[in-house]
Amino acid sequence: MHKLVVLYPAPADPDHFRRYYEETHLELVKKLPNILGWRYSFDVRAAGQESPYFAIFEADFADAQAMREALSSPEGAATRADVPNYATGGSISLNYPVTGG
Repeated sequence: MHKLVVLYPAPADPDHFRRYYEETHLELVKKLPNILGWRYSFDVRAAGQESPYFAIFEADFADAQAMREALSSPEGAATRADVPNYATGGSISLNYPVTGG
């Protein structure tokens, strides 16, 4: 399993972010090839301090190659190109293989 995580710092307009993200951006995410599952939250907290992030997105892929194929596809390009339409605070993307029991 390989995971993609996108962290979003606070946007200029949180209401626009939420509305656009749920009504428009996630429709693009649903079209990504090879995606096994995804989830998101606007309720991001940090232990004992204020969170530096407004929202988080997680996606699961079978492996790193499947993720690379998804992100380099036309659907992946459209999804990435859409980010500035709502994420005025930018975004931070991480990916990693998942191990565990």
